Amino acid sequence: MTAPHDLPGETVLHRPWPRCRRCCGIALDLGSARTRVWIAGKGTVVDVPTVTFPGTGAIHPVQRGTIVDAAGCARMLQRLLGHRLPHFTRPMVIVTTPVLDGVAYRTRARAAVEVLRPRSVLTVPSARSIALAADADMSRPWVVVDIGAHLTEAVLLCDGAVTDAHRTAVGTSDLGETTTPEQLVEAVAEMLTAIRRHDRTSLTAGALRRGILLAGGGALRPEITRALTARLKAPLRIVPAPHTAAVRGAARFLQAAHTHPSTAPPPLVARPR
Repeated sequence: MTAPHDLPGETVLHRPWPRCRRCCGIALDLGSARTRVWIAGKGTVVDVPTVTFPGTGAIHPVQRGTIVDAAGCARMLQRLLGHRLPHFTRPMVIVTTPVLDGVAYRTRARAAVEVLRPRSVLTVPSARSIALAADADMSRPWVVVDIGAHLTEAVLLCDGAVTDAHRTAVGTSDLGETTTPEQLVEAVAEMLTAIRRHDRTSLTAGALRRGILLAGGGALRPEITRALTARLKAPLRIVPAPHTAAVRGAARFLQAAHTHPSTAPPPLVARPR
């Protein structure tokens, strides 16, 4: 007898994680300073420095938001995740990406995750992941400021899509050496001014009145948040656990993509008895 879900021609959808036994999913935030990984059914399992050890000392394969060594990233992912994934499965992978690095970053990220034998690889802008992690209403415009260790981005989202974005290759790792908190805050203010200048509608003004979504390690630094509040004259909405917001938002995208009809496996056909 053929079970109902084995009827010829019928599409079988994936069950929500973790009940789905046929596949696994990975959300990956490959940052310049730290790499964070969320695995379906397990949560965040990796939060480590982005570094490889090829035998000639420590190498940093991501620098200032740019993947400079895709092979090094692949070796790191294999070391971190190779023993954590179920055997004989091909995971769905979602990778967060800097907004302005475009095709180059996505191409190198896809090349790096091939070591995990993914069945599909999707990319999502980090700012959009952060907004989702903050439970932001995507039907409204939002300004997202992501202050990382080596890179800071200011992004305007409208209906969940990137409308405008600016970046500066400065982050919290530069503080105390060549950069003061006030200089970092001034760079953020200049990026927001540029977004307002380019916006010929009231979207940016409305988003700023609603409050800036602040994420990244910089959101955990009181000297930065105090200076931002004083300089911008706009409310700050610090995203919960701001340093892991990008990977948590990517995990939500992953869960939604997993159950989408387009990701269903091929229909099962009843075998003749």
